[in-house]
Amino acid sequence: MIEQLHPRILENKDWATLLFVLAFAVVAMTKSAYETRFSEFSKLIFSDKYAKIYRDNNHLKSSFTVGLFFVQIISYAFFILLTLNIFGYAEKTDWILFIQIATFLLYFILGKYLIEKIVAASFNIDEFVELFNLQKVTYRTYIGLLILPINAVLFYYNNIPKIVPLTIIGISLCISVYSYFISIKTYQNAIISKLFYFILYLCALEIAPYYLMYYWIIKGSA
Repeated sequence: MIEQLHPRILENKDWATLLFVLAFAVVAMTKSAYETRFSEFSKLIFSDKYAKIYRDNNHLKSSFTVGLFFVQIISYAFFILLTLNIFGYAEKTDWILFIQIATFLLYFILGKYLIEKIVAASFNIDEFVELFNLQKVTYRTYIGLLILPINAVLFYYNNIPKIVPLTIIGISLCISVYSYFISIKTYQNAIISKLFYFILYLCALEIAPYYLMYYWIIKGSA
């Protein structure tokens, strides 16, 4: 009796492995080039020393920040792809979808940054927004580096419980809220002097974009 043969479909994970290796290599090189700064950066959640030392807005365009910015794009894109996979909306080996997610994140973050620059110039709060952006980028990068090794583990495992990405999202939101409190505490004098513009800034550029994105995702999945 001849058994019916079924073709074995092999998932291509080479592209993901290459990206993980590249991301970890950039982190390693950054750590080697900025050993002291990276050491302080790694303690960010436990101490605000890094935020106080590297609060000059020139650090926003340093090679340290730029290098880790691309690592965070890779990390967040992987996390979104894995979350979609865990909830049954996508395949985690879909490299085309990964590129789309990464491209969207890149344009969203850079586009938001440019709009913030324009609004800051209009309200004459350029220096404050630059410093505030540096704080946001710092904590966003920190979260991206934290979830990078988790992404690497989750990618090569199947049947991940849904509670895992939800827990990661919850912890990330807590760190983000904490970063806002740190920023407000650090720049409270500048905020108080221009409180009205700061409230407009938060509503227009910090709350509205994410609300619109949430509404778009919910409407699209309905």
